[in-house]
This record gives sequence, C-alpha cells and structure tokens, in this order.
Amino acid sequence: MGARQTGKSTLVQMEPFGKDRLYLTLDDPAVQERASLAVDELVGSAPQITLDEVQRAPDLLLAVKRAVDRDRPRRPGRFILTGSANLLLMQRVAESLAGRATYVQLWPLTRRERSGLAEAGIWSDLLSTPRTDWLDLVASREASPADWRREVRVGGYPTPAVELADQDARSLWFDGYVQTYLERDLRSLAAIDNLIDFRRVMRAASLRSGQLVNQTEISRDTQVPRVTVQRYLQLLETSYQLVPLPAYSVNRTRRLIKTAKAYWSDPALGRWLGAGTETTGAHFENLILSDLLAWRDGQSPRPDVLYWRTTSGMEVDFVIEANDRLLAIEAKTTTNPGHGDTQGLRVFRDEYGERCAGGLLLHAGAVTQWMAEGILAVPWWRVM
Repeated sequence: MGARQTGKSTLVQMEPFGKDRLYLTLDDPAVQERASLAVDELVGSAPQITLDEVQRAPDLLLAVKRAVDRDRPRRPGRFILTGSANLLLMQRVAESLAGRATYVQLWPLTRRERSGLAEAGIWSDLLSTPRTDWLDLVASREASPADWRREVRVGGYPTPAVELADQDARSLWFDGYVQTYLERDLRSLAAIDNLIDFRRVMRAASLRSGQLVNQTEISRDTQVPRVTVQRYLQLLETSYQLVPLPAYSVNRTRRLIKTAKAYWSDPALGRWLGAGTETTGAHFENLILSDLLAWRDGQSPRPDVLYWRTTSGMEVDFVIEANDRLLAIEAKTTTNPGHGDTQGLRVFRDEYGERCAGGLLLHAGAVTQWMAEGILAVPWWRVM
C-alpha cells in the first residue's frame, strides 16, 4: 500500500519475488469488468497472481479471502496485492484479510535511497547505541552535506526525485499528479461534488503542515462546511497524501495535548500544494518525518513515531517509542543552534528519565556537539 507513484507497480513487477506471476492491474478497464462480473474466475486464473490497484474493486478482497480459505494447505505468497488507498480505512471495503495478509507500506524514497543506499536514517543505531557513544557513531558514518531546502523541493517520488533535474519540470509533474489524483484516483474512493472545494481544503491543509488539525479553522478559511472538511481530510489520509502524526500522551506530571498534527507523505508535494510558498521549518520537519516513517515501516516490531506537547507549550517535534525506549528529536533550520533550541528536549528528558535514550537536535549547520546532558546537536544530513 502507498500513495500513487511511490513505485508499487514497478516493485512488484521488477523484483525477483514478483517474477513468473500473472500480473493484472485494475487500472485496465477489461480487468475491472472481470472483477465485477467473474471475480472468482479472475482470482483463480493462475497459481500465483499479482493484482495491482485493488482499491478499484473492493469486492475483489472477498474473492481473495475465499480462495485463500479454500487452500489446504495454504500457499504463502499466492497473491500479491497493491493499493493506492488504505484498505483498512475505506468504508466500502468489507474485508481486511485479517490473519491472511501482511500489510507493507511503501513510502516515497528516502534521501539515502536516492543516493543508491537501501536504507533510511540511522535511527535504529541511535536507539541501540548508548548516548555516550553517539558522537563516535555519527562520525563513523559517511555523509555528504546537503541543503535541506533543495531536498524538500525534490521530495521522494521517484520520477521528480530521480529522473527530473529541473525544478520547472518537477512543478509540471506535481501539477499533473494532483490533476490525475483529483479527476481519477479520488473518484474511485468517493463521490466528490465540488473539486474546487476539495482543492481549497488541500491547500489549506498544506499551509498548516506541522500544525494541530483544526477542522473548524479550515472550514472557516475555505468556506467549506466542517463536516465536508472532515470528510475531505479523511480521504486525503485514506489515499496516503495526508499523514496524521499522533501525540505521545503518556502522562506523568503534566497535562498533554492529544490532538494529532498533520504532515504530507512527501514534503515536495506538500510544498507544491501551498502554491510555491516559502520553504519553512514545517517543510524541514516534514522532510525528517518522511524518513522516520520509511524507517519505521521497515522495522519489526514496528516502533511508534509521535510528537509531544504540553498544554503550557513545551514541545518536541518527534518521539520514537521502541521497546519501551524513547528517542526525542527536535528539528531546527538554524545553522548555529543555541541552548534555547534544546528547551523542549530538556523538559522531555527530565520528564521521562531513564526511559529517554537521549535527545537529538537536528539542524542545518555543520557542527556536531553536545548541547546539554544527553542532548546532541547534529547536522540533519549526518543522520538521514
């Protein structure tokens, strides 16, 4: 599962595990017709089948379930399914294949993947290494300085990130992407009466990237009814465009904010939807979150990626919770971080004590240094 154009179809056709299988895509009207009129015959048409874009025919999952349940013994890998929508969130999907399927989410490419490395950031190493050794860990990894603004503009979708070298070409690609999403993909998920209103909500959400989700405020600014705003935001989440970031709300001594924050699955798309607005700290945060999510979904057991904020305004941009350990991460676009930039990290460290593996202040400068007990300031490009 994953957003359109992250590379799902390419992956299932080109990788060894996808070879020597019947490949059928629901983007093909003829296959859609078979899924509507003869679905059991469709799923039984070959010993191993790859079914692409299955969200276009939700009843197909019931037929897959029947076919799997008839297998004795079961044949692991008989079906590979891809979808550009979260089937677990789609109201029209009555079957989740619970106990019969493993779900894997494909995020846009990380910076290291675009460089030819099959990995995201060094988050696992940071969690497993005592923080007293973090300086050595960071220094031991080869890393090239990079401009975070350029990385935000490039994003992680394979075509604009790898194949298009010109920013104007990327802008044209994103324009076509959104147009296709609105006119084709979205209509396969729900009936949208007013695409102009939907665009307004998309843009309003993009301008609030990294902020708490406030449907009433978006409704007021777009003149779209609140219930419609709620529905549109859910559709953006279902189609892997909008990413809600939950709050870390384990309360010890403070009152905590529990409302989710909203980001985009790809920072370049989020920035483009804002109509070319200035690249800001929120986009920098989105760049880091995209890497964290790609890393998270490659781990087993899967850690949680959250944020932390108190009602008094203390905040940490990201909190990784893994194996009862917490790693706090703050993102600052400054090239010269100061003690004040670590305030949220210090409060979090003191609040959670030994559970906190340490704090990272990711910045846009070039110097790695300790800022406080257990809090390391490090250039973002040395970690991602």
